[in-house]
Amino acid sequence: MGDWVRQLIEQSGYLGVAFLMFAETVFPPIPSEVIMSLAGLQAAKGEMSLVGVIVCGTFGAMLGNTFWYLLARALGLDRFKPLIDRFGRWLTMDWAEVQRGEKWFRSHGAVFVFFGRLLPTIRSLVSIPAGLLHMSLSRFLIWSTLGTLGWTSLLAVAGYVLGQRYEMVDHYIGPLSTAIIILLALWYFWRVLTWKPSR
Repeated sequence: MGDWVRQLIEQSGYLGVAFLMFAETVFPPIPSEVIMSLAGLQAAKGEMSLVGVIVCGTFGAMLGNTFWYLLARALGLDRFKPLIDRFGRWLTMDWAEVQRGEKWFRSHGAVFVFFGRLLPTIRSLVSIPAGLLHMSLSRFLIWSTLGTLGWTSLLAVAGYVLGQRYEMVDHYIGPLSTAIIILLALWYFWRVLTWKPSR
């Protein structure tokens, strides 16, 4: 995949970076670690500017983030109430917990969105609860952009500094992503085993 990403960036420049980051947000199997570190490498070669790479990567990712936010917001949380009532144990929540989560999100949603964008795996999912729980579009755009900017900057600068050793970025972030997935799976199974409906 790295060769294909490299070729598209070399041929399409900033537009290619923005498109790839948009695609990565909509189709998570395309890794942002590879895209942005390769774009950073191109900046180190003088083919593009580092600032331009970061701006275009952030813009492309935010297009994808906003797509998922608007889709989730259009669906709305109420549509899921019958599923939550019926499959509460396997979803490990009931409607009362959802309502408490909605109140929590009103107060702490900005923190969740900002820091969520900085975490591998989690960052791809942040837009969905933000949309479902009707976080205001302006707050979502501000905090999501700041978090996404931090993520793309980190990866692009790493690729810029490491040069041809850009693959080290994925070497370190890949295991972190795997660890997060394992922790989420363990947390889910623990929730299933211990969950009881609210009273």
